[in-house]
Amino acid sequence: MTTSNRGSLIAFISVTTLFFAWGFITNLIDPLIPAVKEIFSLSYTEAFLTQFAFFIAYGIFSLPGGALVQRAGYTRAIQLSLAAMVVACLIFPAATHLRLYELVLVALFILGGGITVLQVAANPLAAALGSQSGSHARLVLSQAFNSLGTVLGPYLGSVVMLSGGLFAAAAADADVEAARAASLAKIDTSFLMVAVMIGLLMLFLWWASRRINEHAPPVTQERGSVFDALKSRWALFGALAIFVYVGAEVSIASIMINFLTQPDVLLPELKNPEGTRVLGIFHFVGEPAERAGKMLGWLYWFGAMVGRFAGSLLLTRIKASKLLTVFAFVAAVLCFVVWQTSGATAGYAALSIGLFNSIMFPAIFTITLERSSASTASTSGLLCLAIVGGALLPQVVARVADAGFLHGAYVVPAIAYLVIVLFAARSAKAPIVAHSTVPAAAH
Repeated sequence: MTTSNRGSLIAFISVTTLFFAWGFITNLIDPLIPAVKEIFSLSYTEAFLTQFAFFIAYGIFSLPGGALVQRAGYTRAIQLSLAAMVVACLIFPAATHLRLYELVLVALFILGGGITVLQVAANPLAAALGSQSGSHARLVLSQAFNSLGTVLGPYLGSVVMLSGGLFAAAAADADVEAARAASLAKIDTSFLMVAVMIGLLMLFLWWASRRINEHAPPVTQERGSVFDALKSRWALFGALAIFVYVGAEVSIASIMINFLTQPDVLLPELKNPEGTRVLGIFHFVGEPAERAGKMLGWLYWFGAMVGRFAGSLLLTRIKASKLLTVFAFVAAVLCFVVWQTSGATAGYAALSIGLFNSIMFPAIFTITLERSSASTASTSGLLCLAIVGGALLPQVVARVADAGFLHGAYVVPAIAYLVIVLFAARSAKAPIVAHSTVPAAAH
């Protein structure tokens, strides 16, 4: 291996660690939701403000993030975003000490802003650090590590945040106030650990910054306005599909732990106090909420990771529009099954949706870029802004759940998936516009 190739490989590995980090941190919010719901005695609508605070940052920071990358360069923008994330993590102890849920939301908003800028900088870097012919493969590999983070985040978060404290107080007839303090301390521990992880990552990237800068592409000065994309029917349709997809994915993951622990759903793996193995591999122990969080990581998000690998292979043989149609339709059917059934059938149907979510984001992204009459830059900008669906759609789901229809809340993502079915089916008949192709952003 030549010195140049070795330097490029080190630069790529360094950037790929960022994909893992933001996957881990983003999905750490899933176990945070039932934790704050219990600690602060919140409704679903109030608890889901965690996702609102985090994902609304995409709508606010996407365009400024692009400007920051252009002005400061890739590595400096990444370091600034990581520093902001450390600050956000350090706000959590203050929020729990003061017992202010509003301060938790502020911390999540800053955290979401940092991750937004991180994605704006890291996606093009991962694709460009190496030969042009291998750009798609490199980004897929980086996305695989992002998926690994989405699996480990809710698992480890559940181990820390959903064990003991208030989640064991009822069964042990313990002092509720002491149990609440213990649960608050567990949130502190979780995000202080994340702050340490980000700090170590900053040091590692500082060490690798010279190699990254040597192999990074020049920062593009292409200035495609999002408003240009509003003139393209396919850019708008694709933005709607991204909006409802991210909203559906976030809604299902956010409600999963509470859903699995409902008396009419409670799975055998959650009932047995000694724990139960699933597929002979996964052994879930702990309080029901903790075990449900582990199942969210190892079944729902692990299914999405497996589906991403399998989907990348299938997409070499099947057109993206056709595969997206099938996956979105199956996901909609599974949501209707959850709505109409109970017990293990409803629980496993909900967990299975992750497998079929796997290809949706990159497939929608690339299908839209191929058919949009607007520039790649303006279309990409609009699609990234559409990620705010992760802030808004969960609020609709939460209001349905608060009305006493936790099963019925799955109708909302079912409708979202049917919109994606329509998008995919229509795209199969739409002509492809000549554009310079770019890999899809990781999500």
